[in-house]
Amino acid sequence: MDFLLILSFLQCVVYLTVFLDIPVARQIVGFVYFTFAPGFVFVKLLKLDKLNVLEVVLFSLGFSVAFLMIAGFLINEFYFLYGILQPLSLVPLMIILNSLILIGGLLVYLRSEDVKIFRLKTFDLSPSSLFFLALPILSVAGTMWVNVYGDNLVLMFMIISIVLLFAIGVISKRFLSPKLYPLAVLLIAVAILYHSSLISNYIVGFGSDVPVEYYIFKTTQNSARWSLTNPFPWDTGYGRTNAMLSVTILPTVYSTLLNIDPVWMFKIVFPLVFSFVPLGLYYMWKGYVGEKYAFISVFLFMAQSTFYTEMLGLNRQMIAELFFVLLLLVILSKKLEPVNKIMCFMIFGVALVMSHYALAEIFLFFISITLISFIVLKRPSRNITIGMVVFFFVVMFAWYIYTSNSAVFDSFLSFGDYIYRQLGDFFNPASRGQTVLAGLGVEAPPSIWNTISRIFAYITEAFIVIGFVGLVKKRMRDPSDNEYFVFTCVSVGFLATLIVVPGLANTLNMTRFYHILLFFLSPLCIIGAEMLIQFIFKRKKELLISVLLLIVLVSYFLFQTGFVYEVTGSESWSISLSKHRMSALQLYSNLGYVDAYSVFGAQWLSKHADFERSQVYADIVSATNVLRVSGEVFYINVLTNVTTVENDGVIYLSALNVVNGRIYEGRLSWNSTELSFIFDNLSLVYNNGRSVVYQNTGK
Repeated sequence: MDFLLILSFLQCVVYLTVFLDIPVARQIVGFVYFTFAPGFVFVKLLKLDKLNVLEVVLFSLGFSVAFLMIAGFLINEFYFLYGILQPLSLVPLMIILNSLILIGGLLVYLRSEDVKIFRLKTFDLSPSSLFFLALPILSVAGTMWVNVYGDNLVLMFMIISIVLLFAIGVISKRFLSPKLYPLAVLLIAVAILYHSSLISNYIVGFGSDVPVEYYIFKTTQNSARWSLTNPFPWDTGYGRTNAMLSVTILPTVYSTLLNIDPVWMFKIVFPLVFSFVPLGLYYMWKGYVGEKYAFISVFLFMAQSTFYTEMLGLNRQMIAELFFVLLLLVILSKKLEPVNKIMCFMIFGVALVMSHYALAEIFLFFISITLISFIVLKRPSRNITIGMVVFFFVVMFAWYIYTSNSAVFDSFLSFGDYIYRQLGDFFNPASRGQTVLAGLGVEAPPSIWNTISRIFAYITEAFIVIGFVGLVKKRMRDPSDNEYFVFTCVSVGFLATLIVVPGLANTLNMTRFYHILLFFLSPLCIIGAEMLIQFIFKRKKELLISVLLLIVLVSYFLFQTGFVYEVTGSESWSISLSKHRMSALQLYSNLGYVDAYSVFGAQWLSKHADFERSQVYADIVSATNVLRVSGEVFYINVLTNVTTVENDGVIYLSALNVVNGRIYEGRLSWNSTELSFIFDNLSLVYNNGRSVVYQNTGK
């Protein structure tokens, strides 16, 4: 009864804060409630009481996010069938979601003899945990300091603090008990992610897809319903993103319930959810390499720059990776009963399919190859069944074929055709892409500091190779069935295929592929270091292994974050640390940074332009990073040296164009003076000093 009473009380508090719109309380209480309470009800229904506190929090988060997406989808479809044109508005969402949560709480009460909320394995906090708790605070304070004063000193101190705490935690169990490793992982992840995501008051693209994701989300939010069909059938890129509930229904539900600024939802809420992915990896690896090595493996995963740069521009993949790691945990878990394992697999599997197409395809590939391997070896898998694979396959292809005019399925076919056509360049190294060549050491680094950085990266790669060889040898001596071993072999084979097959790495970006494969490869780096020490000293020396790993991984982390480049004054890719000295092209174009002047210009354009009559013109950087997010304009004519502005057409120029005097079309660019003939007969209708709008008024 206590559980049901507490749940009812929380619902009352949520109703009060939401409908009275109490600032701050509505956002905090609403986020905590809707992000964890529905999932905790699922945890209690499935009686997952063998999990410890943070594992329960992790599974509660996964179930809750899946619940918001799937329930939001059902509300969207069934309410619309009954003539309610805005099913994703506040009242329908509050009534249906809270009713479902309350029904779940009632079922928990009815089927349980003794329902206690905190009947979980706990851990005791030590004074050292306070140092780790300070990391997210330093991260938030440091980004605010950079945004206001342009001073990165606090962030530099935060990065050094992470390094010191990690190193001391690895060396000394007295300072950091293994029981506190999960908490340390979570807090380090939050700090690293927020030091990048909060660096601007506006959406930063990091060269990824967040401008398109944000535009599609705003389309859903503005109409308070999600369209199952692609409004632009000719644009498969738009269609496959529109098919993902992780960037349509999920953010719409959050923004409606919490009344949170959409920009800050993408910069705060999504990275916070994503920070639980390393926690899931720790629990997955702990059973195979031990607590300490799992802790070090997670640090390697978080140290790679893709985790806190490129991924922040891929919100649908951030959400999908949560379900990806939960599915792996479910498959490999020895704590779950078979029935619970199937239930968890189905819920997280559906959520993964609805979150990100590429990651769902990769997951299907992994479980299919693993199942086939066990069948060929005549050793039936206890954790992956034919029914599970068939279920995931059917759900995935049904969703991708029947949503957004089959845009995802069509893209899958087009990528396959692209790879097939690239096979003609098999003996051309350039066909693998620049990132693959750099990873293999073929491409020359631009500076001595980049050379040193690559040396540490190559050492981690060498450790992974050594670790894999050692794992195979150990497997030959102990041929017990193990799905995780097959997953690791598949990931190594996948990595080799990305290097060998022309064009394959370009379908998703090699950096993203490598980031995903680190879900399986990271522990191999630690195993490789252990084998190297054993080979040199003929026996295992725990301290030497730790020291070697700390030297390599700490150095790798300091280079990846841009700390070393900032200290030495070299070219850096860290907006957080080096924004003040970056070139305009790198900052605004390559990394997608947006300043306030450009945003104000785009917002003015969205309010005053008649898009049904007026064609919008801008360079490719402004069109991609500014107008789609701040102007909510999707289709823009790209300015070139042959552009002719139609009657009533408007030209938007951002700070990059006005202050730096360059207009970009892709690989080509021009000085503004070279395109002055385009503006000769146009009227200046808006100017804030760094962003301007011209219009062809016909005068």
